[in-house]
Amino acid sequence: KIGLGIQYFVVGLCQKVMIANAVAPAADHLFGLPPGEITTSIAWFGTVAYTLQIYFDFCGYSNMAIGLAFMLGFRFPKNFDYPYASRSITEFWRRWHMSLSFWFRDYVYIPLGGSRGGHAATVFNLAVVFFVTGLWHGAAWTFIIWGLFHGLFVILERLFLADILRRIPTLAARCYTLLVVMIGWVLFR
Repeated sequence: KIGLGIQYFVVGLCQKVMIANAVAPAADHLFGLPPGEITTSIAWFGTVAYTLQIYFDFCGYSNMAIGLAFMLGFRFPKNFDYPYASRSITEFWRRWHMSLSFWFRDYVYIPLGGSRGGHAATVFNLAVVFFVTGLWHGAAWTFIIWGLFHGLFVILERLFLADILRRIPTLAARCYTLLVVMIGWVLFR
């Protein structure tokens, strides 16, 4: 599997160097502007740049690690499955940093009781998982708020929003998801 490993590694390196590193200066510059200099278009441009940067950074590193694993005789599953094409925030978390998402599911959500025990218990368990997800990313309120922000949308989708998202056109559902994720990245940043 050395050839496959090299392929994964090269793709990951290109994602990191050619895309993530290319948009990082724009994101850094625009997020560093004084509030008085930020227009709506600049804010959106910075948000899009950071959205691309964070995906291609994480995905690139994951693909490089998967490639190295193949070269050493190990097999790691893919870690990103086109998360920005998701139709919901719930689906986003099934496609984004899947090893971490599955870890939180298996070692936090399910031991808490998962979706057993009714709506109130499920809402509580999801809130705890996303609080811990935020805390895992850093011991700062911005990360905790980011985690709870995503948790809120997962909870709303569990309660009623998923039915609406299934009925609307795919493009509209994907736009909703991307908008929520991008707002979340601003909180994260």
